[in-house]
Amino acid sequence: MDICTIKAKGISVSLDLTVGHIADMTVESGGRRLRPLHRAPWVDSGEALPKDLPQGTVRLSGDFLCAPFSRSDVEEAPLHGWTANSAWDVAESCATDGGWRAVFRLRHKVMGASVDKIFTLRDGHPFLYQEHVFSGGSGAISVAHHPMTAMKGGGRLAFSPKRFAATPSDPLEPDPVRGRFMLAYPARSSDLGQFPAASGGTLDLTQYRMEDRREDFITLVEADHDGPGWTALARQAEDDLVLVLKNPAELPVTMLWLSNGGRDYAPWSGRHLGVLGIEDGRTAVGHAASIGDNWLKREGVATAFALGEGRSFSFRHVIGALPLSDGQPPREIITADSQMRLSAGGSPSEVPFDSAFLRIGQPVAA
Repeated sequence: MDICTIKAKGISVSLDLTVGHIADMTVESGGRRLRPLHRAPWVDSGEALPKDLPQGTVRLSGDFLCAPFSRSDVEEAPLHGWTANSAWDVAESCATDGGWRAVFRLRHKVMGASVDKIFTLRDGHPFLYQEHVFSGGSGAISVAHHPMTAMKGGGRLAFSPKRFAATPSDPLEPDPVRGRFMLAYPARSSDLGQFPAASGGTLDLTQYRMEDRREDFITLVEADHDGPGWTALARQAEDDLVLVLKNPAELPVTMLWLSNGGRDYAPWSGRHLGVLGIEDGRTAVGHAASIGDNWLKREGVATAFALGEGRSFSFRHVIGALPLSDGQPPREIITADSQMRLSAGGSPSEVPFDSAFLRIGQPVAA
């Protein structure tokens, strides 16, 4: 298997070059080794898998770039596009002053555009700093990150301010013979603690409960504010805090994929447990929907980037992990002066963070 591993003091990240998925991420903190990202149980198992699976499902791991997100119904490509299903080459990988930087290039073109993936690690920072750069091409492309974490004992979630949460018209698994879901479809709520349930009543989106066997998908739309967009997951059994950050002007939605034994067919087979996808994007569901009229555009939310010969655009993203200090996710995250400050009700804590990386407040490509 073609794996490229990069390291800095206290952190290592491995990329599966066959599909562009992060195969492993390890953060060393407080004498512990934290591994915030998920790897599907069938990867590297040697078991026979259904022949029609896209390679991105065969090697489902960590985080990957979706371009487009979901259906490739404009340009022929597998689910989530060639960025999630085909080979990447190492273009650069070298030490920097206080860390490591690697550049990976997708062999395929996406709508005629070349795509670079840039990983940056900094000594003593418990974060992976990512940037993707699209150059050239024509038309428009929707994009999303697809980080996945997994829990053995559930967890509690907190978010930067959101305008509302909404489910699509149809659930992922409507056939009870094949799977199950718990949220109402379609539905909408501005209160993340009370989202309509399929069975009536409401469910709390800030709680991930292991007893809830489900396959659910929901989109959270960022509210207007001056800071980074963020999701924080306090994993109870793992006793750690998983952090995912974005620039809301670049990636205005966060899509949650709750996959907890909710699919009964291969390769999922009821064993894909405790998984949460925290998928920050600029997208609707499917390429054609994203570049056409869609419900998010009608809410004033951008769902694609424009491509063009002689032009390029990029977007940035951060994934990190910390030891859990008091069992709860933070209520507030502030990034400034090369620090991240997390406040959870008690005394705030600080960790090293590149506060300029996400380019908050700077102009964003259309």
